[in-house]
Amino acid sequence: MSKKIRVRFAPSPTGGLHLGGVRTVLYNYLFARQQGGDFVLRIEDTDQGRFVPGAEKYILDCLEWCGLVPDESPVHGGAYGPYRQSERKQVYKKYAEQLVKDGHAYYAFDTPAELEAKRAAIPNFQYSHASRLQMKNSLTLGADEVNQLLDAQTPHVIRIKIPADEAISFTDMIRGEVVFNTTQSDDKVLLKADEMPTYHLAVVVDDYLMKITHAFRGEEWLPSAPAHILLWACLAGTMELNRKYFRWKIWWQNFLWKGYIKAGQNLIMKKRNGIIMNG
Repeated sequence: MSKKIRVRFAPSPTGGLHLGGVRTVLYNYLFARQQGGDFVLRIEDTDQGRFVPGAEKYILDCLEWCGLVPDESPVHGGAYGPYRQSERKQVYKKYAEQLVKDGHAYYAFDTPAELEAKRAAIPNFQYSHASRLQMKNSLTLGADEVNQLLDAQTPHVIRIKIPADEAISFTDMIRGEVVFNTTQSDDKVLLKADEMPTYHLAVVVDDYLMKITHAFRGEEWLPSAPAHILLWACLAGTMELNRKYFRWKIWWQNFLWKGYIKAGQNLIMKKRNGIIMNG
């Protein structure tokens, strides 16, 4: 028996809803209706520094005006809530800690000043497989020292441990097979020092727990696919290893990467360009 189709639109309440966002909603909504599935609205509000009061209500009002009403949302409820990421903080911490325990992530204790010094000394510095063994983290420190730092509540982040020089392959429903080499990927921060998740951790954990089957995403997120697919494989336990080639088998989610909508003068339609929807 095939799983029920579940899709989501997950905006950040950092401004108004623009036409590109409405297009993403339309793809999700129509696909869910065609397949007899569920359309979920999830609010990704972990970036508190850019939070705009009233933006969430504005987004909901725009969707209602468009007739694109979600089946599940912070307002409509549902079986997989809460639907605001800020209300799921402990969930992300649990999964981040489990990734460390399983060897897929690590604690990093580098201070902002130390990281800035590295960036100043090394052009295009990346915290990755090439540099992580030169940094202050749980891969280079002894277990006793790591525990002492944690017990002392030393500020730290949790980073994903991207494997070195491997190929990560997945099938996109528009582009077909896409292959990335992990040499190009950095060890992205998953959990910040304030224990709030980054987008990379939160989106994968939420999609996994909410049983999202298809993700319609803008092509600007394509470079992040290796980290996200690796996280999916770790969470779902579907990793298949064949010597020097990794193929991540994602049984729960299919990907569709959309192109940009241009807004004249070669501007990509974004909230930051001041192009929003007026309902």
